[in-house]
Amino acid sequence: MLRKFFNAIPWTFLLPVAILLSLTPFKPEPHLVEKLRMLANGLLTRPVDIFDLFMHGGPILLAFAKFLLERKKTSANES
Repeated sequence: MLRKFFNAIPWTFLLPVAILLSLTPFKPEPHLVEKLRMLANGLLTRPVDIFDLFMHGGPILLAFAKFLLERKKTSANES
C-alpha cells in the first residue's frame, strides 16, 4: 500500500515541490533552516513552528522515502 502511494506521486511533481518548499522564503533565511536550528537548540516548542517544520520538510522526506523504495525495488530486481 505504501509503495502504491509513492508510485502515484511523479518525480516531476515531487522534486520541484520539495525544493521550492525547503527553500522558501528566500530572505532572510529559509524556514526549514530556521526550524532545524530551533530544533537543535531546543526552541521548537510552539505548535505553529512544529507545523512549519513538517510543512517545509515533509516533501523532502517524501522524496527521500520514494528514492529509497525505488532503490530497494531496483536492487531486488537485479538479484
